[in-house]
Amino acid sequence: MKNPIMTASGTFGSGREYVPFVNLNKLGALVVKSVTLNERSGNSCPRICETPSGILNSIGLQNSGIERFIAEEIPFLSSFDMPLIVNVAGESVEEYARVCALLEDVRGVSGIELNISCPNVKKGGMLFGQDPKMATEIVVECKKTTKIPLIVKLTPNIADNSIIAREVENAGADAVSLINTLMGMAIDIETFKPMLGNITGGLSGPAIRPVAVRMVWEVAKAVSIPVIGMGGISSARDAIEFFLVGAQAVAIGTANFIDPAATMNIVDELDSFLNEKGFKSIKEIIGQVKA
Repeated sequence: MKNPIMTASGTFGSGREYVPFVNLNKLGALVVKSVTLNERSGNSCPRICETPSGILNSIGLQNSGIERFIAEEIPFLSSFDMPLIVNVAGESVEEYARVCALLEDVRGVSGIELNISCPNVKKGGMLFGQDPKMATEIVVECKKTTKIPLIVKLTPNIADNSIIAREVENAGADAVSLINTLMGMAIDIETFKPMLGNITGGLSGPAIRPVAVRMVWEVAKAVSIPVIGMGGISSARDAIEFFLVGAQAVAIGTANFIDPAATMNIVDELDSFLNEKGFKSIKEIIGQVKA
């Protein structure tokens, strides 16, 4: 990675829409929206609504499926000089493993991010990321199908993420990323109806940053593998909070909707901060919070 600034899955598509605003070659890494084994149409509309200092979304992992992704998006993405990380989701352990197997021989894929905030349909809908055993099983089975580094994206909708983080590390995860969106709900008081067609959705944006910083701090102390921090980062100053508590890279999400050039601005602002403070590398401030 040229720098520690990545895109967050679900907020950057496959990069095409951002080409007029962003030099993709300047990114530390590009993380594409979630890809599943089969095509998904997503949740019912409306799928997104604004909240104070954030947004709620219930897109429902809409995508064209892994085979079309490989055929249609990989040729475009492989023309850029930046690591490509594919976010993978599924409804069963077998689906996760199958998608990873299909990516194994795809040239240009530098990493796979396992989105374990998905419901396991075989276990009554419980999120994979809420059960250490299920999270471990996903990593173990995916490791059997690919040698591509695996990043496990942790759900914040759990009491102690450190437990899950340690379990997936022991299972062979190469890194963890957090946080995914927080579950939330909004009501239209004129119609008395939920603002989202799916009733509940995932909350992202500046409102969740303090929660994300705390969780990254806890997880970074619990594991020895790299931690990627995300959640409400809109500026280099926001990103620096995550580095100080132990993140080795950060992903920019909702800020991309407000300013398509957010990642580029943060890369430049981060360089300016390091120069101003007399640091030669971001590594000098990682984990240096005085707590």
